[in-house]
Amino acid sequence: MAPIYKIAVIQLHPKPLQIETNYAKAARSIRDAASKEAQLAVLPEYHLTNWVPDDPQASNIYGQWEIYLTKYRALAKEQNICIVPGTIIERHEDPKTNEQRFLNVAYFIDNKGEILGRYQKKNLWHPERPYLTSSTHTPHEVIQTPLGPVGLLICWDLAFPEAFRELITAGAKIIIIPTFWTLSDCSFYGLSVNPRSEALFLESTITSRTFENTCAVVFVNAGGPVGSANSNYAGLSRVAVPFLGALGDETKDSHEEGMSVVDLDMQHVEEAEANYKVREDLAREDWHYVHPRGQKLGREKL
Repeated sequence: MAPIYKIAVIQLHPKPLQIETNYAKAARSIRDAASKEAQLAVLPEYHLTNWVPDDPQASNIYGQWEIYLTKYRALAKEQNICIVPGTIIERHEDPKTNEQRFLNVAYFIDNKGEILGRYQKKNLWHPERPYLTSSTHTPHEVIQTPLGPVGLLICWDLAFPEAFRELITAGAKIIIIPTFWTLSDCSFYGLSVNPRSEALFLESTITSRTFENTCAVVFVNAGGPVGSANSNYAGLSRVAVPFLGALGDETKDSHEEGMSVVDLDMQHVEEAEANYKVREDLAREDWHYVHPRGQKLGREKL
């Protein structure tokens, strides 16, 4: 039988640029997850800083990224738990030009405190592009972890099935997606016809991705404050698997801060592949779609 992994999805509410406060709250949640025997804890995108790139303090705070990465490594070892600490914005400087670049990075830290892999956000949401540097053409890489082969994506990457295809053709069976996705990310028109359009986007797309790729998806979004009736935060953090869809009773239908600890039964993933044979088809030499293997789509000459 396939293994069952216990995963904590931590739908944190990040206070803008209150990096130590946010870290302390995240650390408490991770310790709580470890006490519940979770093997992996996942935090949201921007969980240390929220997203306020125009604030004059932002650059200096982004420069502290190594301090908090080191803290998470120590915490993972102390609590014997794997951690994906959402994303951390990193400030890097070119030693020759002193030009600053800001990267949005997710890490997979194992239960011994070792960094097994990192991923820099590739598909930047449109308002992020003036501030962040994309990983552009760097290939998506599968990370070998205590929970098996894992792929990391971030937020708007969810909208691109090509990212999933690249990871599952390389063997990933769990895709982890730290996210900072709000209801107001929709256009005025979209909100006028459906104020919860972005929630519909998330719920529909996450379920589609888990079926069409015969994989598990660990989606962890930021949440609003507890008791916030009309929050702009979408929340909806969940673990999604084929056949069942969304798991995570404390967060999957909620926009508020909270945590779900989910038993991820990998047998669902194995049985889905046995039924749908998506990976089998992708591996065929005569498979007719070539673009997920790294070739760009192009219009044939008529």
